[in-house]
Amino acid sequence: MRFFVKVIVIAFALWLTTFIVSGVNVVPYDDTTIATVLTYLLVALIFGLVNAFIGTFIRVVAFPIYVLTLGLISFIVNGLLLLIVDWISGLMGFGLRIDGFWWGVLGALVLGLISWLIGLLVRPRSGND
Repeated sequence: MRFFVKVIVIAFALWLTTFIVSGVNVVPYDDTTIATVLTYLLVALIFGLVNAFIGTFIRVVAFPIYVLTLGLISFIVNGLLLLIVDWISGLMGFGLRIDGFWWGVLGALVLGLISWLIGLLVRPRSGND
């Protein structure tokens, strides 16, 4: 259940990111509303899987670089992960479209901030509150 909530949060954050960052777009496979929503959910699912598998591997292997750059390399890594999602969804003929590397870095930054803010709102409250 938690995984599905995360996918929905990422999909909504991606939808907001496409309005804020002009170099990041999502192209649905059809012009209907259902197709658009499903495309955002599919791209969010792909992003979650890429981030979980490839992103974790990169973060483990590149740990010394993270330490040397005080974590600033994470902007570049997240931009690259977003470009990987662009490539994978491009193989399917629809999905995420990024206009270049720096648009990917900016899109990853905005996507991360928005999904973090939405995550704060939908996080279940503990029983101690």
